[in-house]
Amino acid sequence: MAQFHVLSGAGAKLDLPVIRTIHVSDLFDALRQGVSDFWAKPSHYVMLVLIYPIIGIVLTVWMNGFHTWPLLYPLVGGFALIGPFAALGLYEISRRREEGLDTSWSQAFAVLRSPAIGSIAALGVMLFVLFTLWLTSAQALYESLFGSSTPQTLSGLMSQVFGEPGGMTLLIVGTMAGALFALVTLCTTVVAFPLLLDRDVGAFVAVETSFRAVLHNPLPMLAWGFIVGVGLFVGSLPLFVGLAVVIPVFGHATWHLYRKVVAPVSTIRGA
Repeated sequence: MAQFHVLSGAGAKLDLPVIRTIHVSDLFDALRQGVSDFWAKPSHYVMLVLIYPIIGIVLTVWMNGFHTWPLLYPLVGGFALIGPFAALGLYEISRRREEGLDTSWSQAFAVLRSPAIGSIAALGVMLFVLFTLWLTSAQALYESLFGSSTPQTLSGLMSQVFGEPGGMTLLIVGTMAGALFALVTLCTTVVAFPLLLDRDVGAFVAVETSFRAVLHNPLPMLAWGFIVGVGLFVGSLPLFVGLAVVIPVFGHATWHLYRKVVAPVSTIRGA
């Protein structure tokens, strides 16, 4: 039975990957490669095309029925927090395509057989906690400004936000809080999940490597976070339909960004 590694990885000592310097141009190259992976076999994403409109409709009905419209913006922004975990199967498809292996849609579930599945699950729980804290903070901010009574329609929420004194405060403070949560997610997971699929280094090293990647390449990494955030927001607008394209492209592109940022083992050993 394979050993179950979570924090420290499979080796006798911590494997600290080498971080390479990248430029903003590398981000667009990673996106180009992500688009290429997406269009190679777009039939993989038929399920996504069906799922995300359904998610949008369900959320709309839920918010309309239970009067939780103030959580609409936090939920849309929350995709940036859980996105790194949700895209696991996409990283795996890009990895397999890179190595010339079978890239049928069923192979996305190969991540469940990864030696690092314990570490991957641990980071997934961390992102879920961040997502929950974000929603809780957003709800607390709204109630501190408008009380516990919520608007019953989307138009009512819009009138409240843009017509009442606390509306601008909600937008500004809420956006700043969301940006802080997104920054934490970027710093802890920007290359963490692809790294764990590539090497069983453990959750600690995966998070530490992501931190070093951001510190070593602050401008490109912040630009990447901005691009992903804007893309997810735009993709969420038409009842989440755009996410059927946006999430796969960003997922594949993140794998290629990882390849640009983290030096491969062969390079390290050959140095």
